Amino acid sequence: MTWFTPSIARGRIAWLRTVLYLFVILDMHAFVRDTLLKGEHPGLYQPLFLARLFDLPKPTVANTTTLYFVLIAACLVGATNYFPRIAGWIVAPAFTWWVLIGMSDGKVDHDHMALVIALWVLPTVGKASYRDRSPSEAAGWVIRCIQLCVIATYFLSAIAKLRSGHWTLAWPSSAVLTWAIVRRPNAVGEFVLQYPWMLHVMQWVGIVAEFCSPVILWLKGRWQLFGALFFLGFHAATTALLGIHFLPTVVCWLAFAPLERIRVPRLRRSYLAAAG
Repeated sequence: MTWFTPSIARGRIAWLRTVLYLFVILDMHAFVRDTLLKGEHPGLYQPLFLARLFDLPKPTVANTTTLYFVLIAACLVGATNYFPRIAGWIVAPAFTWWVLIGMSDGKVDHDHMALVIALWVLPTVGKASYRDRSPSEAAGWVIRCIQLCVIATYFLSAIAKLRSGHWTLAWPSSAVLTWAIVRRPNAVGEFVLQYPWMLHVMQWVGIVAEFCSPVILWLKGRWQLFGALFFLGFHAATTALLGIHFLPTVVCWLAFAPLERIRVPRLRRSYLAAAG
């Protein structure tokens, strides 16, 4: 139980709220931006399992527009760390619905799993400030949930690769990266295409790293930092080769960082008076 609920400073929760709620606004405009279009063209909507399970209404111009403005307002409030529970319990179901609508055309991006779960667990912790270093098991449980979902993104991806190859090692031995680069051509990818052996090495390194990713959960200090940097480098490589960024997962790697150590300068009255 102590592993699932470590004592972690509440300040890390405050930083994560600010970063993740602001990222949700970016996500709505840059990544899952088709939700409003589904309201204008409901014929494109094919409800996913959760939408069918909870019998969510079909997207319309009215409900998608309302959902948009509610999410923007709640995220801005939540990012300030004021009214954390109220804002959080609005953002979590609203963004989940937003994602369910946006990904209802046959393509579900697994890079959003950690982000969606993070939004559901963050409201379970009450008030928290950036400077708050008081240990909290409630904060530790939230951090551990996010960490588990980040790692599960990679481990389950490796399982999916094996399943697609009929539970054999066909995926790392295939030409899947060659096909992906040809489909998304760019200067870096076309250069690497001249060395097919490098692509096979990358595929093997990728799937082995994904299978071994759970080890990071038990690493500490610099070793955990090295593991995190490896996967961040992994995403940098996929962005350069394929143009696939995985930013919703990358931003959740902040759950592994000691954000509570960031020093926030205090604005004293003298500074305010001088500014005045």
